[in-house]
Amino acid sequence: MALIDGKTLLELISTRQSDRKYSPSPVEQEKIDRITEAARLAPSACNGQPWKFIVVNDPGLLKKLASAAGARILKMNMFVDQAPVMIVVVREKTNLSSGMGALVKSKDYSLIDIGIAAGNICMQAEAEGLGSCIIGWFDENEVRKILSIPRSKRVELIITIGYPETAQRMKTRKPKDETVSYNKY
Repeated sequence: MALIDGKTLLELISTRQSDRKYSPSPVEQEKIDRITEAARLAPSACNGQPWKFIVVNDPGLLKKLASAAGARILKMNMFVDQAPVMIVVVREKTNLSSGMGALVKSKDYSLIDIGIAAGNICMQAEAEGLGSCIIGWFDENEVRKILSIPRSKRVELIITIGYPETAQRMKTRKPKDETVSYNKY
């Protein structure tokens, strides 16, 4: 039996957007806990769970992370300093089954798995009344240094979380007939 009906879930998915303006209001710990639990429960190839999620809510560390994620010259990610929470996603070693499958198929399943977990983070944030934005552009070495992440680990994503101060935008997506087909390409 479904806990949420399909129409309600699709509505939640359709309202989620990448928010780039946040209220300074702190995010309640119980909401952060549910968001990280949604990430932890994400499916992964052969149950490899190739991730570690570092929740950053310390103002001093947030400021340093914002500096590592911002690119003033390119005017990229200039909003990250507003986020009261950032979740840093670190790629961990996967299990033997998933690693062997990746070698045989020449496909890095760990990155797919991390994408699924990031999607769970963003959808849970939306369900909690919070905004989120997935950041892929940042100084990885600086992030490692700030958070004492071993050099052997890859920092794949930073996800900003907070109460959005952005109006709901109209989504622009390719038409369905360009992105969905049945039984053949």
